Parts: sequence; structure tokens; C-alpha cells
Amino acid sequence: QVQLVESGGGSVQAGGSLRLSCAVSGYTASSYHMGWFRQAPGKEREGVASISARGGFTYYADSVKGRFTISQDNAKNTVYLQMNSLKPEDTAMYYCAAFGVGLRVASYDYWGQGTQVTVSS
Repeated sequence: QVQLVESGGGSVQAGGSLRLSCAVSGYTASSYHMGWFRQAPGKEREGVASISARGGFTYYADSVKGRFTISQDNAKNTVYLQMNSLKPEDTAMYYCAAFGVGLRVASYDYWGQGTQVTVSS
């Protein structure tokens, strides 16, 4: 049974940093494409960052390039999203997802429950 559990969200002031974690169980995270997505109130879910199987390639939304970094720890079977220089527009529920392609929301099969990130100005 595939399970994804996010953590690390919280409230931070603009310019601050947070690191989100996605603990994976039921399969080996590095064997499949993993992604981070977010959804703000009243908006569609959008892709933020993704990492290919075995971490060979990473993909980022233009809005987060240079500020966010996706990575994975194979020993812990965990995927991370390091978020720096946070902006109020980064405020959203952040979701981890697995078995998809790039930043295409509809392509992902498994989703975590989400973790809230709130950035104040």
C-alpha cells in the first residue's frame, strides 16, 4: 500500500525558509517520479517541482526556480522540498505525489494529505 505523508509546513515571514518532507512507504521513492504540488484557495492545483526516478532530473515551475530545491534521501525513503526566499504568493497547501510525469497534476496516481504553508508579508 502506497502512502505519502507530508510534514514541515508552517507560518513564516516573507524572505524566510521552510523544508517540507514527504515520507514514502509501500515502495522505493527513488524508483519512481515524485513531485511537489500546491493549491491556494480558489485556485487550481499546480506543479511546483518534481524529481525523476533515481534523481537524475529535476523540474521546477518558473515561479519557484532559483528559490526551491527538490531532493531525495534514499536511506530515509523521503523526498524534500527546500523553500527559500519565500513570498506571500507561495502561501498554499503543499502536496507530495508519486508515479507521475513532470509537473502534470493529472498524471500522478498517489497523493499525500498536504501540509499548509503560510507566508506573511
